[in-house]
Amino acid sequence: MLKIALHPIYNHNLPKGHRFPMEKYELLPQQLLYEGTCNSTNFFEPEKPNDKYILAVHTPEYYYDLVNLTLNQRAARKIGFPLSETLIAREVMIADGTIKASEFALQHGIAMNIAGGTHHAFSNRGEGFCMLHDQAIAARYLQGKGLAKKILIVDLDVHQGNGTAEIFKNDDSVFTFSMHGQSNYPFEKETSNLDIALKDTTDDMAYLKILKATLPKLIEEQQPDFIFYQCGVDVIASDKLGKLGLSIKGCKARDQFVLEQCKRNQIPVMCSMGGGYSPEIKTIIEAHANTFRLAQDIFF
Repeated sequence: MLKIALHPIYNHNLPKGHRFPMEKYELLPQQLLYEGTCNSTNFFEPEKPNDKYILAVHTPEYYYDLVNLTLNQRAARKIGFPLSETLIAREVMIADGTIKASEFALQHGIAMNIAGGTHHAFSNRGEGFCMLHDQAIAARYLQGKGLAKKILIVDLDVHQGNGTAEIFKNDDSVFTFSMHGQSNYPFEKETSNLDIALKDTTDDMAYLKILKATLPKLIEEQQPDFIFYQCGVDVIASDKLGKLGLSIKGCKARDQFVLEQCKRNQIPVMCSMGGGYSPEIKTIIEAHANTFRLAQDIFF
């Protein structure tokens, strides 16, 4: 059974300009239920994880400053959200959702998080609306429990996974692969194990050609026993924060290829949704919903 992490939404604590990208976390499960892709048993609600799992990735100084709302103003500004107890509680629960979804993926082949993909969170700071790195926390959890040894992080969000690269820069047990817009945020990029920077307006055909030439070879070389997939839909041409040129159909083909590679190689995969900021919310929901539809079709 496909298991999907849900999260409470705290839009009432956010300024009006920050509410729009958060709406998808409420609307997406509603759409999946309405169309019959999922039922209520597919969803689970995360809780607060043990701090030790977060501290396996983030420094105590940063984490406790975040939780206690004692971050200095400069550090808080880099995150981009006005910080509050409820917003931070949500971020902590996102991490737990990814931890638990990783365990479900080991059982069922795949599991998902409606939120997550907070790949701009560094070990000692937050950036770009990311405070805690959910996939890094879950990766360390799996390794610490002896549930995975070699992990591959496939990040196909339009923005480079700079926090991912920093956290795992000296760790051969986690291979970081980011394919992103060359001129997109972050403008000062970190160095992943493999970075592929794409030109503005890269279309479906060019994008898929590169991905299909890269991912199977990467899996063969690295032999991962677990994959984390950051499947942001901000690669779509209409996205307000992205500069690539994919169609919704092309984005779906991207997800289909990644998930089929995981299934074919019998590698459990945990998917975090990542970004999506097209002007019309229906575009975001449709693009994200495709990933869940494909998960059901390919794995179940």
